[in-house]
Amino acid sequence: MAEPPSSTLQTFPKFTELNDLVNEKVGGSILYSTDDWFAVAENMLKAEDPVFKVGVFTKYGKWMDGWETRRKRIPGHDWCIVELGVPGIISGIDVDTSFFTGNYAPQVSIQAAVLSKVAVENIPKRKSKMGTATTMHMSDQIDKLKSQEWKELVPRRPLNPGYKTSCHNFFEVNSNERWTHLRVNMYPDGGIARLRVYGRAVPDWSKVSKNSIIDLAAMENGGTCIGYSNVHFGHARNLIQPGKAETMADGWETARKPGRPAILEADEEGILQVPGDDWCVFRLGHPGIVTKVIIDTNHFKGNYPDSCRIEACNIKDDEEEGAMRDMEGGPWKVLLPPKKLYAHQEHEFGRQSINNCGVVNHVRLTMAPDGGISRMRLFGYIQDPDDPEGSVFPGIEENDEKDTQENDAPQKKKRKVTK
Repeated sequence: MAEPPSSTLQTFPKFTELNDLVNEKVGGSILYSTDDWFAVAENMLKAEDPVFKVGVFTKYGKWMDGWETRRKRIPGHDWCIVELGVPGIISGIDVDTSFFTGNYAPQVSIQAAVLSKVAVENIPKRKSKMGTATTMHMSDQIDKLKSQEWKELVPRRPLNPGYKTSCHNFFEVNSNERWTHLRVNMYPDGGIARLRVYGRAVPDWSKVSKNSIIDLAAMENGGTCIGYSNVHFGHARNLIQPGKAETMADGWETARKPGRPAILEADEEGILQVPGDDWCVFRLGHPGIVTKVIIDTNHFKGNYPDSCRIEACNIKDDEEEGAMRDMEGGPWKVLLPPKKLYAHQEHEFGRQSINNCGVVNHVRLTMAPDGGISRMRLFGYIQDPDDPEGSVFPGIEENDEKDTQENDAPQKKKRKVTK
């Protein structure tokens, strides 16, 4: 692919540090598309970056890793309906035209709506197939959504061609509303490689019982990474993604400490005494009381951290920056004391291993000295921080005892973690 004269790579805006609410790994899907001739719209939601295959063609034309419609020869423009993997507040959007250089969509706009379950169920099931276009029946059913009247998040804007220096088209979104579906309009036709929708999941907490144990940090529950020391190989936000990590790239991995000692020494508990560490901070989806911690080093076999610890606090949003600068003391309380970690293993810590920090809404995970962790789970109960009961929740001790017994029990095909 020929590149333009300038070789300056693009600068990514701050909102791209947030979670992607629409990729296929979190459940994003295409409900409707006007045209899928050269490449189907589902390609836009792939989690991995787009690729280009030199000299590869299909019976419809050049193989492209994105959504590409035919050259329009009828009135109108092409568009599709996208269902977010998790409903949430959208802070910014990246329309990536990678490798679409002479065939990219010249302009785009994006609209949003909140659709009921009934409305979605009434949409005819889509057949994702190259060389096809919408049918009259499908078009009539989609018209009932009146999607052309949905709120405009991104007004019609020009797109740049898909060279490395221009492929990312960033659009900041100024909306605090919760959305479930998007309408992506390309004008009039062409190709888009990837759609990234960055923001924060917003669950319907009225449907979550205070007696339920949930992952308070999970991205689908609104957890968000707000800071980190190093993300050289893998971003810290990967720690709270759904499911098990598929590869090392799907976890948080930092660079090796260049000043590490030539000979390493350990303390009486076997934890290496190496200067330096790496950290990341998360805002929980809902304030709560943490009763169980899971640290998973899945796939990290020769590059897992030696140990980790977790601290927690209950602070306001405008106190976040100060808390991240204050690495010693401050509002932070030790939730999980330093614990030895092992390669390619899920480590579970119940209430016998963690401290009761009361109601918290932020956590800081620190790994020492460096390495990779694939997932972090913080299970507990949602709780109102202004509740007069404070950190006391009816029945919590009884449930914790059961959790601890289950978590501390030896597991088959898995080394028991030293508590």
